[in-house]
Amino acid sequence: MHACPNNDPIEGEDALVSTSQDASVRPVPGAANSAVSLRRNRNFQALWSSEALAAIAKETAEFAYPLLILASTGSALWAGLIAAAQVIVAGLVSLPAGQFADRFDRKKLLLICNLTRAVLLGVLYLLIATDNVNLLLILMIAISSSVFLSLSQPAGIAAIKALVRPEQVSTAMSQNSIRFFGATLIGPPIGGWLFAVGRAFPYLGAAVTFVVSSLLLLLIKKPLQAERTADDDGKRHAKEGFRLIRRQPILFWTLLWTMGSNMVFNHTGIFIAIAATGQSESDSSALIGIAVACAGVGGLTGAFIAAPVLKKVKPSYIFFYAAWIGPVAALLLAFVPSLWVMGLLVGLVFVRGPVMSALTLTYVSVLTPDKAQGRVLGAVFFLSLIVQPIGLFGIGALFDAGGPAVVFGTVCTVATLIALVTLTPTMRSLPRPEQLKEIEL
Repeated sequence: MHACPNNDPIEGEDALVSTSQDASVRPVPGAANSAVSLRRNRNFQALWSSEALAAIAKETAEFAYPLLILASTGSALWAGLIAAAQVIVAGLVSLPAGQFADRFDRKKLLLICNLTRAVLLGVLYLLIATDNVNLLLILMIAISSSVFLSLSQPAGIAAIKALVRPEQVSTAMSQNSIRFFGATLIGPPIGGWLFAVGRAFPYLGAAVTFVVSSLLLLLIKKPLQAERTADDDGKRHAKEGFRLIRRQPILFWTLLWTMGSNMVFNHTGIFIAIAATGQSESDSSALIGIAVACAGVGGLTGAFIAAPVLKKVKPSYIFFYAAWIGPVAALLLAFVPSLWVMGLLVGLVFVRGPVMSALTLTYVSVLTPDKAQGRVLGAVFFLSLIVQPIGLFGIGALFDAGGPAVVFGTVCTVATLIALVTLTPTMRSLPRPEQLKEIEL
C-alpha cells in the first residue's frame, strides 16, 4: 500500500493470504454466547451512549471554534487553518492511538481522553468568560482536543468486538454510523445556539457533556479487550496494523479504495465545490445551503439503512454501488450546474458512506485478532484521514483554474480509476463478514 511508511516491510503479492475457514479463532471475553439482543445489551448500549454524547460534545465545540475565531480576529483564514491543522493532527495521532488501544486498558483510555477534553474545554470556557483568551490559546486547546479525540477512536471501535456476539458486529457498527451522523446533525445547532447566548457557553456545554459521557463508561461491567496470552510478546508496533491490512486482501483493497474516495469525495471538499459553484452562478446563500443540506441528508439516510442493507444485500453489490456511484455522479456534476441537481447527486453518493464504513469496520473486527484491533484501526484511520487535505487543497486549486467542469471532471477521472478495484477477484466475490474467521498473527 503506497500510503504505508517507507520502513514498512510489506511488499509483494506473496503477502496476501486467504481467509480460510480453518483459521483459528480466539474467543474474546465479553463476546458471550448468551442470546442477549443488541438492544438489551447494557454494556454495548452504555458504550454507544457514552461515545454518542462524546461525539455531540465534539461537534458542538468544533462548530463554535470558527465562530469564536471570526468574532475574535475577523479572519476566515485562521479559522480554516485551525480546522486543517486538526485534521492533520488527527491523522498523525491515529497510529500511536492504535498502539495504545492494544497496549492499555481501553476503558481507562476512553475515560482519560473524555475527562481530559472536559478539562481543556472547561479551561477555554473560563478564559473566554474572563476575557483572557487569544488566538494562540484557542489553537493550543483545539489541537490538544483533536489529539485526545484521535487517541480515543481506535479504543472505542475495538471495544465493540468484546461486547457483542460475532453475528451482531455488523449491526453494532451500523449503529455507530447513526451516532456519528446524528452528532453532526445535533452538535452544530447546539453550538450555534449556545454561542448566541454567550461565546463561552458552547465549551461549557461540551465540557459537561464529556463528563456525563465518562460517567456512562462506568456502567460497563465487562472487559473491553481480551486478556494477554502467553504467546503475546508485547511487541505492539504501529507497523503491525499496516502489515495485517496488507496480508488480508479484503482489507487491503477496501482501504485502497477508501483512500482514493476520501481524497476526491470527502464531505468538506465537495461542500466547498458546491458553494463555489453556487457563487459562480450567482445563486443565493439560501439555495447553496439547501443543496448542501440535501447532500447531508444522503449521509444520514445511509446511516439509518446501513444495518438492513448489510443484512440483505451481498457485500460485493454494496461495494460495486459505492465504487461506481462516485464517477457517474461526478460526470453528471461536470455538465449540470444546477444546485438542486448537484445536491441530489451528491446525496446519492453520500448514502454509501455510512454503509461502507459499517461494512469496512465489520471486516476489521471479524478478521483481526483482538490484541491487534487497535493497531489495525489506527492504520485505517490514518490512511482515511491523511489523504483528505490533498483533496481539500486540490479542489480549491482546480476550481480557481477552471471552474466546476474541471473540478468534477478530475473527480470523475480519479474516482473511475479507483473504482477499478471492483474488478479484482477478491472484491467481485466478497463474502459476508459472518462467514469469515480471524487471520493468524
